[in-house]
Amino acid sequence: MDPIVGVGDAPAMSDKWDRRFIELARHIARWSKDPSTQVGCVVVGPDREIRSTGFNGFPRGIDDSLERLSDRDRKYPLICHAEENAIMHAARIGVSLKGCSAYVTWPPCTRCARSLIQAGVDTVHYPGGLEIPERWAEDFETSTQMFREAGVSIRTVDAG
Repeated sequence: MDPIVGVGDAPAMSDKWDRRFIELARHIARWSKDPSTQVGCVVVGPDREIRSTGFNGFPRGIDDSLERLSDRDRKYPLICHAEENAIMHAARIGVSLKGCSAYVTWPPCTRCARSLIQAGVDTVHYPGGLEIPERWAEDFETSTQMFREAGVSIRTVDAG
């Protein structure tokens, strides 16, 4: 899957700030206990203020043992993706994400695309040059189409 750059043509914050927020999302991704995939998300307002963050993991109070996290059949129904966690955290503390940019370490899936669109995020950034596993390619293509249709810009970031 080739990344889509500039879908919707929203103004870019700046390469320097884009790289900083992607690096912060990468740092936050390391907080995930998932042994196979760690994803981070930082949602930023128009004045470069961090509105919310999230990483993939189980909901609060749900046992996140290595046994559960290592079993995909048990893990998938329980896990919250990084984007979902960032959106739910913002809702929990009463912070609007309308007009914000999301910086994610991985292209959003359709589940997260729905949530980002509904939360009012208008730009999604993720690192360029990622190798997308075949099992996710179709889902990522669908999420890209959803973003296009909803007018959400997608930007890849050369994070160096």
